[in-house]
Amino acid sequence: MQTLLAAFIFFTRLPFWRLSQVPAHCFKRVVPYWPLVGWLTGGVMALTLWLAAQVFPLPVAWLLALATRLLLTGCLHEDGLADFCDGFGGGATRERTLAIMKDSRIGTFGVIGLILYFLLMTQMYVMALPTLCVVALCADVYAKWCASHLVNFLPYARKESESKAGVVYSRMTPGEVVTGFVFGALPACLLLPPGLSWACLCPPVVFMLLAAWMRRRLQGYTGDCCGAMFLLCELSFYLGVMVLLWT
Repeated sequence: MQTLLAAFIFFTRLPFWRLSQVPAHCFKRVVPYWPLVGWLTGGVMALTLWLAAQVFPLPVAWLLALATRLLLTGCLHEDGLADFCDGFGGGATRERTLAIMKDSRIGTFGVIGLILYFLLMTQMYVMALPTLCVVALCADVYAKWCASHLVNFLPYARKESESKAGVVYSRMTPGEVVTGFVFGALPACLLLPPGLSWACLCPPVVFMLLAAWMRRRLQGYTGDCCGAMFLLCELSFYLGVMVLLWT
């Protein structure tokens, strides 16, 4: 139970830390519960979208939903995406890439990466409101489940003392893999219309491509890589749904 609480403390900015003091070692095992955190962040996105759409045009409601998740997570994943783009865009060697990613300043590749990401995400309002609400929940949860497996595929690329978050995630046990699968796949299995379920193929493909790139460049992953992996897997889910709706 403390590990579950640690996941909500780590991946959101809500004051879950007030409920109990969580031992430091619990934060090493938060990744299997990342999809369950997605139930909260994706659920709040969907609820915000639905309520806001009763008052505002759908494009405005969708922007408010995206902004709500940014507030919930403290832009944790977006910061990772910016650092990932800067490092992999500006670094030619493993050492240079890691150094750039650790720099707190954002560079040209990071700015361009975030602009392109948000330009694509803000266009999803072309879906019908009920469909977009369902996809907002399913994409968040399912992409977090896909991204969580990075800790099983690759080692951590830095020394633990060099981690920006002060935490190096432990690899999942078989039981944690099953737990993550249940949390991650359930919304998509229950809520997605059958015709849109093919979009679930997109995040695993993106995962394998990015993981192979990280292995070749860094021989491992960093926390920034986890954030970038989640957002890009999620974006691929949305784009997959868009293709299915318009074909």
